Amino acid sequence: MQTKFNALPGGEAPIVYVRAVKVADLPEEIQEQAEGHDTLYSVHRPNGERLALVVDRQMAFALALQNDLSPVNAH
Repeated sequence: MQTKFNALPGGEAPIVYVRAVKVADLPEEIQEQAEGHDTLYSVHRPNGERLALVVDRQMAFALALQNDLSPVNAH
């Protein structure tokens, strides 16, 4: 079956994943910059390369969309 499904985000834009990351699991230099947050949100490529860390999920999605990427949730 070769039916195109247009409900997925972005179509041709590369997919990136957005997931919550515990600050305690990040390197110490990033923990120091977390300004009291317990959780940050990571935007990363399918191969695991982290592109960005931001303070909330909505910002992570906005950042991806502004850079012509298709964000999806990762658990």
